[in-house]
Amino acid sequence: MQEPMYVRTTYVTGDPAQLGAALDALSREAPDLLRAQAGFRRFGLFADREVGKLLMGSWWESESARAESDKMLRERRMELLQPFATTVTTEAWEAVSFTPQPQVGPGGWLRTGRVEFAPSDAALYVSTFNEMGRPGLEAIDGLVGATLFMNGSAGRGMVGTLFRDKASMIASRGPQAAVRGEGLKKANVTLLSIEEFELVTMARADG
Repeated sequence: MQEPMYVRTTYVTGDPAQLGAALDALSREAPDLLRAQAGFRRFGLFADREVGKLLMGSWWESESARAESDKMLRERRMELLQPFATTVTTEAWEAVSFTPQPQVGPGGWLRTGRVEFAPSDAALYVSTFNEMGRPGLEAIDGLVGATLFMNGSAGRGMVGTLFRDKASMIASRGPQAAVRGEGLKKANVTLLSIEEFELVTMARADG
């Protein structure tokens, strides 16, 4: 089994006309700010420019590193999001099953699916994703990475899938729906929403 990674996501909405400036500021500053923090592993910044949404996630080697970095960076993060941000939601997750080194670059896209389940079914969901979900997703053409993010005690999860480009993501909608439907039914999981974002920038601890 994989050792979990500890992830912080920030989901932000606002005026689409002001989103570009926030993305530019985050792309310039966030990678170096994060690399300066102990335990940092990777970062992704994603956007829906039409609706006015951004999603960013940072990965950490431990819960303590994730918590300490949040204390250090929270104020600057909020500054970089202004004046775009009208709503900001930050969540803590465990990445319990993931493609180890997804190869994605400029032109990549992300699809997220948010789910809920009874906390007593958390272990079943993880095992189902490991046995059926991730292998099925990784077999889809153009899909370069799949991750299950969990908050098991709260009965919440999110699946993130990375794609080589927008065309691959669009072509994957049917195949991924089939994988999703089979796995969620087996694990007693309810799908809440699906969203799609373009990749703006990614960073790793090693550059």
